[in-house]
Amino acid sequence: MSEVKTFTADEIRKHATRDSIWIVVHDKVYDVTKFLDEHPGGEEVILENAGLDSTEAFEDIGHSEDAREMLKDYFIGNLEGKAPTTASQGESAEDEHGHVRTKQNK
Repeated sequence: MSEVKTFTADEIRKHATRDSIWIVVHDKVYDVTKFLDEHPGGEEVILENAGLDSTEAFEDIGHSEDAREMLKDYFIGNLEGKAPTTASQGESAEDEHGHVRTKQNK
């Protein structure tokens, strides 16, 4: 069995574009890039949480057990250290190049 990879907040924040979307839920890192078009709640909520700790957003919506099982398919590793938070990122939106931009860097 292979060793589980770990990722820092800085590494996770780099994956906040339509081409590479990583999120953190309960200190586990998921690459949900391929799920973007399939998400029943739409792509916007995933893009808003790209590169961030999405635990609160994930739990607030009340995902089903099926959704929790599906999430396992996208697991790529564990969070190392503090989670990337929305507080440090500000409000996000995608620019014309598919990059998720924060309020601070628009």
